[in-house]
Amino acid sequence: MDRRVIMIVMDSFGIGEEPDAEKFGDLGTNTLRSCTTSKYFKADNLKKMGFFNIDGVKELNYTEEETMPTAAYGRMQEASMGKDTTIGHWEIAGVISPEPLPTFPDGFPQETLDEFERLTGRGVLCNKPYSGTTVINEYGDEHVETGKWIVYTSADSVFQIAAHEEVVPLEELYEACRIARKILTGKTGVGRVIARPFVGKGNGNYTRTSNRHDFSLEPPKTTMLDDIINASKMVLAVGKIKDIFAGVGISEYVYTTGNEDGINKTLDYMDRDDASLIFTNLVDYDMLYGHRRDIDGYAKAVAYFDNRLPEIISKMRDDDILMITADHGCDPGYTKTTDHTREYVPFIMYGKNITPRNLGTHTTFADMGATVLDYLNVKSTIEGKSVL
Repeated sequence: MDRRVIMIVMDSFGIGEEPDAEKFGDLGTNTLRSCTTSKYFKADNLKKMGFFNIDGVKELNYTEEETMPTAAYGRMQEASMGKDTTIGHWEIAGVISPEPLPTFPDGFPQETLDEFERLTGRGVLCNKPYSGTTVINEYGDEHVETGKWIVYTSADSVFQIAAHEEVVPLEELYEACRIARKILTGKTGVGRVIARPFVGKGNGNYTRTSNRHDFSLEPPKTTMLDDIINASKMVLAVGKIKDIFAGVGISEYVYTTGNEDGINKTLDYMDRDDASLIFTNLVDYDMLYGHRRDIDGYAKAVAYFDNRLPEIISKMRDDDILMITADHGCDPGYTKTTDHTREYVPFIMYGKNITPRNLGTHTTFADMGATVLDYLNVKSTIEGKSVL
């Protein structure tokens, strides 16, 4: 059988501030450190792989180093000028972004909203940076009464549209996102337009559903996904990977309702023989726990993944490589903001063809994408250098 890579992104699982964290307002952040303060934190299987032997991690003595780690381990520093999901995943796939994507701390320009209202036939509420759980409870009743979109943003480059599923059909919400995606170009070209459906009976008692979808910019350059496809190999995407890359370089995809579903669907894809890359994003760390600064919830999510690692490993073929990483940080213990945090990410590489060793510190996530291509014997057109 052909070689295969299973790459799992633990969305936002940072392992300590990067050297330029102060420029991003994130001095002192460390997602891993915050998780270890919880009684629910557990990472025994990651430890066996060498997770706590990683530079920067071992110095903090969260737990004893593994004397005979089973995997290659290291940390990656982000070279792109951002700390969001889109830029992080693009860099993993070999695209370094020297300029940050635009953000709108004062809301979006009125002419942008006027055009959005004209094309969708509905008015707009809010237009401010907001917590996603707070905004639906503060504007939800007015939305239900008027049918107007709740449009909001954050510190990230996002245009988010919230709507009640019983007021606005899901397909209408998704079409509004497609319209916004076409409008938001140039100076307003945000990384993602995000559909944020919710339910609830009013009086501020609303909750978001799992029917979120992201509508991203297309990557500005060729990615490792394109290189794999151009080599007549298959890329199977799990979770929001398809959305992050705007469907480019994806052979097949499946959406997920959370980490458990994401792991289950990754295991399902591992039963197939036709994929060269299975690319999975596990979003709960970021969406449910990081931004909500829920340390115990985040720690439980790490423990859940760690408990299921043996299942993933048991399905690996002799020529498979499992890669575990993240796309940025989102320190649940950092209370100055509720935004992503500028952190190193882990890089674990496990398989029968991998010699356990310390990979050290790399200066770009793109080295991961280059490594994937190198292992799959695919000609690389991306930035980054293989660690093999």
